[in-house]
Amino acid sequence: MPSVSDWKIPTPAQPKPGDYGYDLDRALAAVVGLRTIVPPDAFTAETLGTERAGHGVFIRDNGLVLTIGYLITEAETIWITLFDGRSVPGHVIGYDQETGFGLVQALARLEVPALELGQSAAISTGERVVVGGAGGRARSVAARIVAKQEFAGYWEYVLDEAIFTAPAHPNWGGTALIGPSGDLLGIGSLQLQHVVDKDQPQNINMIVPIDLLKPIFDDLMKAGRRSGPPRPWLGLYATEVERRLVVVGLAERGPAKKADLRQGDIVLSVAGKEVRDLASFFRRIWALGPAGVEVPLAIYRDGETIDVRVKSSERNRFLKSPSLH
Repeated sequence: MPSVSDWKIPTPAQPKPGDYGYDLDRALAAVVGLRTIVPPDAFTAETLGTERAGHGVFIRDNGLVLTIGYLITEAETIWITLFDGRSVPGHVIGYDQETGFGLVQALARLEVPALELGQSAAISTGERVVVGGAGGRARSVAARIVAKQEFAGYWEYVLDEAIFTAPAHPNWGGTALIGPSGDLLGIGSLQLQHVVDKDQPQNINMIVPIDLLKPIFDDLMKAGRRSGPPRPWLGLYATEVERRLVVVGLAERGPAKKADLRQGDIVLSVAGKEVRDLASFFRRIWALGPAGVEVPLAIYRDGETIDVRVKSSERNRFLKSPSLH
């Protein structure tokens, strides 16, 4: 992901104030830059790096920032860059593994604009939106909703209905999806390719809908995580290849690696039920019970079908907890 300071959106793609029925510049002033430093021995350091940069959005006028969680996972240092160029330190409040949302509190007294939370379920395909980055219009994209549909990520992640926008924001992590009323409809997570016409792929952004935050917000603020038992986690990375689920990576020290799953294994079934796509694979694991449950898998490897039982764990047990400075 490029640095938040070394790029600019081409002028034709930038949002123009006259195209929207709200104060565009005020709304974009609520979008901030985030820079984080993660210890080299952190669990996510190898996959996500030790220095991360992206965006966040003030959702309270006391300096509470909503962002995408991978930017702040295991962070020991966080700096928040405001719309006027000032930088203030921040502290991780919470991170939700199921949605991917993260919360950061600015460690300074601030009087800042904040975006109200909208209703992401009400936005329709084709509607005009802004994908806002830190730095105002020059770092924001005038976009439209191109799809609302299920999304499954290889890192044991599923959204029932993610939001997809185009054209894509080139520095997508933690961006603000601003709706037609100037409210916050989601947080940017990924950039993907979508084939619009034959052999003409288009870059799009995947946005985590804001409606998923509302049921867990109080839990994140009080305890740093959602209430209830955590989902089982295997620590594997899988992808779909010709209607087959192939293991393409394993988390170091994770349950799947301990159970001797290997890169290249093809997953055939979970607890006797056939799986052929990521979403059904992960959902069937989660349906077996909370973290700690044993997960029976049928694996195809080197011409043989073998049975493997993986003792699942809780993902957060492998992560460093945030420390307040």
